[in-house]
Amino acid sequence: MAETTSCSSSSTDEEFLFICLENERKKKKKWVHSVNKKRNDLGEFHHLFNDLIKDDGRFYEYFRMTYPTFCELHSLLHDSIKKKDTRFRRAVGTEERLAVTLRFFATGDSFRTIAFSYRLGRRTVANIVYDVCRAMWKILQPIVMQEPTMSKWMEIAEEFERKWQFPNCIGALDGKHVICDKPAGSGSMFFNYKKTFSLVLLALVDANYKFIVIDVGAYGRSSDSGIFRSSSLGKKFFSNNLDIPQEKNLPGTNVPAPFVIVGDAAFPLHKSLLRPYPEQAIRDNDERRVFNYRLCRARRVSENAFGILTKRFRIYQRKLQLSPRNMDIVVMATCVLHNFLRIKVDSEFENRNLNLGKQQSNLSEALTNARGTGGACSTEGLQSREKYKNYFNTVTGSVQWQQSIIRAGRLHN
Repeated sequence: MAETTSCSSSSTDEEFLFICLENERKKKKKWVHSVNKKRNDLGEFHHLFNDLIKDDGRFYEYFRMTYPTFCELHSLLHDSIKKKDTRFRRAVGTEERLAVTLRFFATGDSFRTIAFSYRLGRRTVANIVYDVCRAMWKILQPIVMQEPTMSKWMEIAEEFERKWQFPNCIGALDGKHVICDKPAGSGSMFFNYKKTFSLVLLALVDANYKFIVIDVGAYGRSSDSGIFRSSSLGKKFFSNNLDIPQEKNLPGTNVPAPFVIVGDAAFPLHKSLLRPYPEQAIRDNDERRVFNYRLCRARRVSENAFGILTKRFRIYQRKLQLSPRNMDIVVMATCVLHNFLRIKVDSEFENRNLNLGKQQSNLSEALTNARGTGGACSTEGLQSREKYKNYFNTVTGSVQWQQSIIRAGRLHN
């Protein structure tokens, strides 16, 4: 009987302890923290946004765009990012949701830092950023990064010839590592040759530093060439399903040449994908050095595009602390937003912030070159490169300053 009483008493004590702990847990769990209840009065958006509107320069510095551009972007995204109020609390407004996301892009601050500034929950900030990023890609991609048609390829080629004196060029191809924390359970898949963890952003860029096509999410250990072959762009390219125009005579000649993409030594040499001659092949060969210079000059637009992306959005100047899935959509959103802003406000941005001639050596450590392994050279690829090399060394195809560049030794492969 005594033993039964002892067991009953012990059971009662355990129940009492469980009830106390449960009550304590419920006390700690709050629907809205007391700090965040003052969001409408003291939150960064509510007491700063209206003041920024009155100062164009400050608004531009804060959001990386002008107020009219912000309004246009907001009107495009409004329906996709709007949330309904509930009986318990009012939803965060669409302007504030967009502001939180743009501030994350512009600063690269952690979700917790932005949460304190805007007086929101950390998880709320994360959900807002991911929701707005998905909406940006869904709404902006068909507007500013639609799949090129034959007429679009022709338009891109005309711009390359006019701005960079490279005829029949339909884009510059390059890949960059986006540095991140080691994803859980990923082993060495994201570990790259720089001994950091990353995923790869592969992009085809037009003559005006806009992204034509992007591929995001390849493992950091992969090479540019391998990523390109396995990407949707690469698969269409190698199967001749990109709707690229047929050969066209080089300007001022009767020599037909294929439309080409220009890339660095990391990519395979193909009839429609040119890369520079290797270093040992250009020694004591000025014609090949001229070709490398002209190709490098056209290819630099991809470096500049990544440079603009990095300077505009400082998120790329920090190590991203996101899961691979979320990092994919964040990178995709910044790329379509980059294109949107290139159309809207870039002349002003470049005058204030960018020196495009120095972008190649001024990229952030958080956006580094992808590993290059080159690849096999097709016979057609060799013939195509020779055709362009010969053209660039004729009176018709040369530019007046190319020989001085070669003699001065300012050639970069």
